[in-house]
Amino acid sequence: MASVVTTRPLSSFWASVREALRGSHQDYTTGSITRAIFLLAVPMVLETLMESLFALVDVFWVARLGENAVATVGLTESILALIYAVAMGLSLSATAMVARRVGEKDSEGAAVAGVQGIGLAVLAGLLIGIPCGIVSPRLLGLMGGSPELVRGGSSYARIALGACIIPVLLFMNSAIFRGAGDAAIAMRVLWLANGVNLVLDPCLIFGLGPFPRLGVTGAAVSTLVGRGIGVVYQFYQLFKGSRHIRLLPRQIRLHREIMGPLLKVSVTGVLQLLIPQIAWTSLVRIVSVFGGAALAGYTIGMRVVAFFILPSWGLSGAAATLVGQNLGAGQPQRAEKSVWKTGIYNVLFLGAVGAFFIIFAGPIIRLFTHDPAVVSLGTACLRIVSVGNLGYAYEMVMLQAFNGAGDTRTPTLINIAGFWVIEIPLAYALAIPLGWHSAGVYWAIVISECWIAAVSVLLFRRGKWKEVKI
Repeated sequence: MASVVTTRPLSSFWASVREALRGSHQDYTTGSITRAIFLLAVPMVLETLMESLFALVDVFWVARLGENAVATVGLTESILALIYAVAMGLSLSATAMVARRVGEKDSEGAAVAGVQGIGLAVLAGLLIGIPCGIVSPRLLGLMGGSPELVRGGSSYARIALGACIIPVLLFMNSAIFRGAGDAAIAMRVLWLANGVNLVLDPCLIFGLGPFPRLGVTGAAVSTLVGRGIGVVYQFYQLFKGSRHIRLLPRQIRLHREIMGPLLKVSVTGVLQLLIPQIAWTSLVRIVSVFGGAALAGYTIGMRVVAFFILPSWGLSGAAATLVGQNLGAGQPQRAEKSVWKTGIYNVLFLGAVGAFFIIFAGPIIRLFTHDPAVVSLGTACLRIVSVGNLGYAYEMVMLQAFNGAGDTRTPTLINIAGFWVIEIPLAYALAIPLGWHSAGVYWAIVISECWIAAVSVLLFRRGKWKEVKI
């Protein structure tokens, strides 16, 4: 009898995993909240895990080329992070609007909202990518790169920044799928794109087989090819259609009455995400004062953190979808309960990750480099930043809940105070005047992120997000 009791829950669990990976057809406004979180979170976590793996693989191979190559990737991606902030800010509005229409059972409205989001992504990608590609060497220099680094890394930066329309579209299309509840499709796209990148990375960096040896530039080319294939597959799936959303040729036109509210939410959404990314870019500039080893240690340490933080964002994304769809269905209490449950799961996950990093930071960093100075600095980064994991866990879920409701203004104001008023001034003060060096930057990250988490929880409890119309 005991074996039967044990087997049934296990078989039920794996059946749910298979359903989540295939793509669930469940109505997320009814039934078990825990099951809804699970079915949405599994593909979202795996999607973001693949994105994290993609970042780590790049550093793993590029690290074989030396300190300047790693620093080139770090500086370029600190600039790309600003572009990604724009992409994710635009996608926040699309997720919220698509989720709300799906909750209202308005499939036509969901598709039309998705088309408007794609139009915004194309425009943003072109307006940002073309000028950034042209001035990319100057941008590397402004970020603190040495003349030698700029000479060796300009091609990498030019490709990565100039072709940013591809990742912008990738973010937007995935956001549409997630808002519709089709998280499994967004996951499969990342698997495809990153699978191509995983294969091409060593081939193009080191010139394996028939491939040319491109050095650090090869990492940019492999990324562009992989993500480009992913975008093509996304459009195939959007026009093929699913139970939740399908785009039709007649819907490809501007709808001013929809574009207006979408732009309104997008502006604060973009600002919300630009604020922390500008802060992160400022932190890179502060760390660069202490030399290439400090910058390389920071780059590797934060990449490792991102490998586990991004899956946590995936879990938080489930909260955003559930909030949007349940508000659309007229069930604000179910939306709120979904957020609190997701928060608990995120705390358990990131708490375990933080403990692991604090204990095994040194061996983890040595997987990427054996330079004693870089290992020491990267280990300090990983250990200190991990102290704030419980705060990060609640921060992610709460901010995503506001965004899922279409309330991008509240997270924007929270981020202004947390990053620009607290984090940047504190990082500078601790690192330079007080002489803590790069460790001062890491402690500033912990303090500001935990403050943001506390304020987010207090404002979420007030419940004004339930009244937002979109």
